[in-house]
Amino acid sequence: MSTADEPIVRLRHPGRWVAAAAIVFLLAVFVHFVATAPKLRLDLVAGYLFEKSILLGLVKTLQLTVIAMLVGVVLGTILAVMRLSENPVLRSVAGGYVWLFRGTPILVQLLFWFFLGTVVPNISIGLPFGGPDLISWPTNTVITQFTAAILGLGLNEAAYMAEIVRAGIGSVDSGQREAAEALSMSPWITYRRVILPQAARLIVPPTANQTISMLKLTSLVLVIGLPELTTTAQLIYGRNFQQIPLLIVASLWYLVLTTILTVVQNRLENRMSRGVLR
Repeated sequence: MSTADEPIVRLRHPGRWVAAAAIVFLLAVFVHFVATAPKLRLDLVAGYLFEKSILLGLVKTLQLTVIAMLVGVVLGTILAVMRLSENPVLRSVAGGYVWLFRGTPILVQLLFWFFLGTVVPNISIGLPFGGPDLISWPTNTVITQFTAAILGLGLNEAAYMAEIVRAGIGSVDSGQREAAEALSMSPWITYRRVILPQAARLIVPPTANQTISMLKLTSLVLVIGLPELTTTAQLIYGRNFQQIPLLIVASLWYLVLTTILTVVQNRLENRMSRGVLR
């Protein structure tokens, strides 16, 4: 009997079956606990899941996520280009910005913008060095709760996006820039038509991941009282003292939104990597 005629014996993996059985057992224990724990108040969870104030808080969370990410992406791209500039002043300014906003907690930044009116009562436009003000607004009127949240989240995100974009731009071969210069393209056109489109393959996936993180970071605006999803849940359980059911409601909505964004992220990654896979 030749070697080719010998039967193929599949390699056994008993460890996989043991691990799978353990996971199924733990999952069954968890499901049983959720189904039989009366204090979880699943009826209350179902009742508040589509409650009007919860949905309004959900909309506010989405608004914060979208606007803060737009601020972060646009400003972060500008900062990344500045950090790669040959001008030492631009490099220093961009580097100082990234150092400052990455080096301080986002919670502190949110509180800073919210309480800015206590030290700067008015925002004015006029002549510098003690000159007269041409126009002035009360700081608390300009920087509302929502504005403070956008400034805190967006400016902090810009520091991280600057590093993501800088890494993406740095991955593009220097010959691409040299070829654009040989064609007499301006630096702006070179970045817009040559560098950034090629860098997008490395920029888009981490940007999508940052968007998912931003969705969850919006819960930090609880400290300034902006009624987004988490704050709304807290306001409700502050009245009925049902903390766990309301926190489960908020968690379920975060899971739904995160799942949707994850699906979008995976599709973007697959689309951006088509050329590399081929």
